[in-house]
Amino acid sequence: MSLSRRALLSGLSSVAVLGCSSEPRLRASRVASAPAGRVVTGREALTVIPGIPTQDGAGVSLTRVIGQRALDHLDPFLLLDELHSDEANAYIRGFPDHPHRGFETITVMLEGRMRHRDSRGGHGLITGGGVQWMTAGRGLVHSEMPEQEEGMLWGFQLWLNLPRAEKMCAQQYQDLAPERIAEHRLASGGLLRAIAGEVLGVEGPVEPRATAPVLLTATLRDESPLTIDLPRDHSAFVFVQDGEAEVGPERRTTRVPQDHLAVLGPGTSLTIRARHERTGILVAAARPLNEPIARRGPFVMSTQEELDQAFLDYRNGTLG
Repeated sequence: MSLSRRALLSGLSSVAVLGCSSEPRLRASRVASAPAGRVVTGREALTVIPGIPTQDGAGVSLTRVIGQRALDHLDPFLLLDELHSDEANAYIRGFPDHPHRGFETITVMLEGRMRHRDSRGGHGLITGGGVQWMTAGRGLVHSEMPEQEEGMLWGFQLWLNLPRAEKMCAQQYQDLAPERIAEHRLASGGLLRAIAGEVLGVEGPVEPRATAPVLLTATLRDESPLTIDLPRDHSAFVFVQDGEAEVGPERRTTRVPQDHLAVLGPGTSLTIRARHERTGILVAAARPLNEPIARRGPFVMSTQEELDQAFLDYRNGTLG
């Protein structure tokens, strides 16, 4: 079984143990609350991070946005990868068997087909427009393989941390077919699709999670602004997967190019405008956990001892 899948600290230290008092490259807890006495409404972009090309799995080419040197994590978000190619050689080898423990993976497919199988006998097909929300909990071994030999394969995988008290919970899948994703037609002709949380009066189908996430994709068709509410103290970001966007309230906007992520400051609303005729975005927000993080490769725990135990369980065949 391969451990190469999601070697998210490749090129960094082999083990990272981060506590509430540590200083990672960019701390979500530093951007999630407003200074005392200051009223903030519109969220502004604090920094813009370019995605970097890399490979993972059995040689899949992708863009890593969270989980790289410029943005190690954004509590509780641990990793964001984009897979986007119409060349089969870039994705055909997929992600063979690999383990996970201690967090959730969210796979958002825009185009193409990916087959999931796990060590507990579970399997499913994620198609364009569909989502899989997997809670690894106490652990499993699974594979994610393209179920196509040609054509476009485009999607994201986002890692969302679990609270320490829930890291050894039972495994769970929420397989969400495209028709289950809540949609809201924008006045400009664009489309917003809510995966988790409530946005513009539509509620995503994901069951309530400890981090109270808001997750959506949207296609913006013109320069008409899209404004949505977000929980004030959530960590949040906007990723532009297609086109170019302006993020932030009027006169305080920041340009965000394609394949770049804007880390958002505090506030209760988010305004985004397309700078081109068509712009595609991924928006995510979640309550920061402010807990220690111990991670290496496919495991994310709270202490070095828990991390060592995860690797021991995997070697002994007792993961999960």
